[in-house]
Amino acid sequence: MSAPEEKRGNAVPAKLGYRFPAEWEPHAATWISWPHAEGFSFPGAYERVLPAFVRMVEALAKSEPVFINVKDAEQEELVRKLVAKVDPAHVRFHRIATDEPWCRDHGPTFLTRKGAAGLGAVKWRFNAWGYKYAPFEKDDEAGIAMAEVAGAEMHQPDMVLEGGAIETNGRGTILTTRSCLLNPNRNPGLTQKEIEARLRDYLGARKVLWLGDGIEGDDTDGHIDDITRFVDHDRVVTCVEEDPEDPNHAPLRENRALLAEMKTADGDPLEIIDLPMPPRITRQGQRLPASYANFYIANRVILLPAYADPADQWAATILQHAFPDLEVIPIDCRELIWGLGAFHCLTQQVPLPSA
Repeated sequence: MSAPEEKRGNAVPAKLGYRFPAEWEPHAATWISWPHAEGFSFPGAYERVLPAFVRMVEALAKSEPVFINVKDAEQEELVRKLVAKVDPAHVRFHRIATDEPWCRDHGPTFLTRKGAAGLGAVKWRFNAWGYKYAPFEKDDEAGIAMAEVAGAEMHQPDMVLEGGAIETNGRGTILTTRSCLLNPNRNPGLTQKEIEARLRDYLGARKVLWLGDGIEGDDTDGHIDDITRFVDHDRVVTCVEEDPEDPNHAPLRENRALLAEMKTADGDPLEIIDLPMPPRITRQGQRLPASYANFYIANRVILLPAYADPADQWAATILQHAFPDLEVIPIDCRELIWGLGAFHCLTQQVPLPSA
């Protein structure tokens, strides 16, 4: 692993005044990557997941511009037809080839700087969640092209990290999980202290809060965006599983207990709001990582994964109380979750510059 930027004499983002804004702060756009029939994410289900992608774009376009990565002109034409109901002025296509559609993880982390008209971008290394899938080279390169399109000042810390592994309150507190970020399949040459230093230097983290394990069926080794999310600078929603026989019961209970003892970088204790788990969903004998925590916060709407269960409305009500000025839009994810992710995994916010 090569030396990070500060070792090479380059100023890191935090020293340049950049910070990682909270997801509920104003967006300039939301970025997604369109799936491919030949990809590994939706084996035998590509056509069945397209309605969820279309519904996602339609909902987002009510809120902000939607940037869509496509591999070529043929795919662009296909997607244009699928999203024909959306005002073309609200959709912008970019010829950025990807292997899979999980833009949260292969996209850069965009940063803002007070008084600056431009953005920063941290382009992490991507290794397909610990070399679980191949190919992934296009995904690893996509973040560079996205940062260039956004005109962002790009920084590359030479550290493997996916966007779904980190959650911020916008005030210097980062939530993550030990099961993912400390997994030897990501950065075996880095200690916890060194990883925290990278988060400080590149995201402006003043405090890193570590939870334990993620949920069953999550092939990312426990991304935070499937279990616990900030909804304010000192408030989180966190998943709880009431069934003591469910494998998710114990790890989620342990994570909640950890949250109860945590404080933000500003010294504030966390207000904890329990978020239910959807019913167990399996396919071909595999438990799928269905979670209401994988919602996405846009400027005027919240995209909520739904699973045709009464708990959908319970989760929607919780988020509506957390964000009374936003419209919560439940979208059926029973097919989409076959790809082991939902709306937060598929999106990457482009924050509005602070100037």
